[in-house]
Amino acid sequence: MAYSARVLLDSTSPAGIRLTTLEVTFPRFVLAEFNTHRNFSRNSASSRAVPTAKLIERVLKEPAVPLEWGKNKAGMSASDVLPGDVAQEAERAWLGARDAAVAHAQRLLALDVHKQELNRLLEPFLWHTVIVSATEWANFFELRCAANAQPEIRAAALLMLEAMNASVPQALGDGEWHTPLLQPDESALDLETRRRVSAARCARVSYLTHQGLREIERDLELYDRLRSDRHLSPFEHVATPAADGGFQANFRGWIQMRRDIEAAIAKDANNAPQVGTLMANHKGS
Repeated sequence: MAYSARVLLDSTSPAGIRLTTLEVTFPRFVLAEFNTHRNFSRNSASSRAVPTAKLIERVLKEPAVPLEWGKNKAGMSASDVLPGDVAQEAERAWLGARDAAVAHAQRLLALDVHKQELNRLLEPFLWHTVIVSATEWANFFELRCAANAQPEIRAAALLMLEAMNASVPQALGDGEWHTPLLQPDESALDLETRRRVSAARCARVSYLTHQGLREIERDLELYDRLRSDRHLSPFEHVATPAADGGFQANFRGWIQMRRDIEAAIAKDANNAPQVGTLMANHKGS
């Protein structure tokens, strides 16, 4: 893998507010910095969802390595880089740590440890793909494109800015929906199906299933599981223009599908029998 950023869907509301969804790939070791931006709605594949053998193959074949080797100094940012021969030695040391992590992961795998624990050992050497949607980007680009930003997140941010500058957003009217990862030949699907399929694919970070197929039935099954298990973040990427330009959750001028889901869940909870009632009925039976 390598650094990449592409616009999945770019929309403007009748009020002229732009909502953009991107797919971005960068080293996982800067994910925490990316996640500090609270105006973002984001989803990415969990490392614990992938078989350990596949992750080992990835880190051996295409490990994530720092873009540059900064010379140690006080403060968070390096201003100078190590000379070539020392930088090469630093990279060898980094890859040695990778090899050690792989060896320990294989040892834990032999002990039948679940991947939700042992895959964490491999995370510093993994590439990571994120789907991110937002209406507010200025602060992110100001901080992460700056010269003193960590080089790896700066590289991703610059690609994101380039992709957004090259994109022409599509105007959506009232009642229309921003539905990332739907394909052109799926436009005939009814609105509710389109919304559900889009949310499920954002959770998977792909319009393809993990078997490499495009299957709407599997998308709808995943939607039902997400809703049932209350994994609601994927429903944030799917949104419709708001009546005004105020903030609705973390989007300005757009209403997320998540609001509908949360309202439906709250209604179901209010209509469900309460524990006290169930206990009273039990005693009376």
